[in-house]
Amino acid sequence: MSTFRVGVQLHPQATTVERLLDGAVAAEEIGADSVWYWDHFFPLYGDPSASHFEAYTLLAAAAVRTDRVRLGALVTCNSYRNPNLLADMSRTIDHLSGGRFTLGIGSGWFERDYDEYGYEFGTARGRLADLERDLPVIRQRLAALTPPPVGDLPILIGGSGRKVTLRLVAEQATGWNTFGPPEHFAELNAVLDEWCERVGRDPAEIERTVAIEPTDQRWDDYVAAGADHLIVMTSDPFDLDAVARLVDAARS
Repeated sequence: MSTFRVGVQLHPQATTVERLLDGAVAAEEIGADSVWYWDHFFPLYGDPSASHFEAYTLLAAAAVRTDRVRLGALVTCNSYRNPNLLADMSRTIDHLSGGRFTLGIGSGWFERDYDEYGYEFGTARGRLADLERDLPVIRQRLAALTPPPVGDLPILIGGSGRKVTLRLVAEQATGWNTFGPPEHFAELNAVLDEWCERVGRDPAEIERTVAIEPTDQRWDDYVAAGADHLIVMTSDPFDLDAVARLVDAARS
């Protein structure tokens, strides 16, 4: 099996801040390459009134609790923050982490977040158009900030839309994330390669990540389909044993 990177997404619902931060430290200690939280305001499954915490403040805390892993939101909802502010927040977390921040971003989809926090939900097409409009603003603000980011601050776009999202990845991102199963990932990965050819982008410049369940052990299938980075999605009690097994497989 080819070498690949390993990440974990710690779901910030039905848990505590301390367990979320301890989970990031533990993932680093077992050899994970990246730690992610999602960017929502309410639980996505289970008890809708369970405890829940905001992603960017968690990421800032994780940045000072860890030493090596890359950190990011999988993925940030573009609608929730002014793009200039989002760039500044990302740059600041990048400094807190010593250059380990990745700006994962998508167009947003969870209607409860929008309704309860007063954002206009609109349409999927409209939210994608907003993302396309805001990505250059984010890049411009990152370039204008003093001091600039410590690291290269890659931008990863999450999504599976063949016509718009994957085009935006080819045009503007250094990373892309979607979900399994392997055949789904392989199909979308091929579409992304086609978009890279259309826009004149070297496909090797884009890191391909896939989010998987802890029980999904089709690792070699994902890698064969072009995955560079496998991210285990887990809720409290966080299944870091699954992450450790994946780390062992990646190093073998």
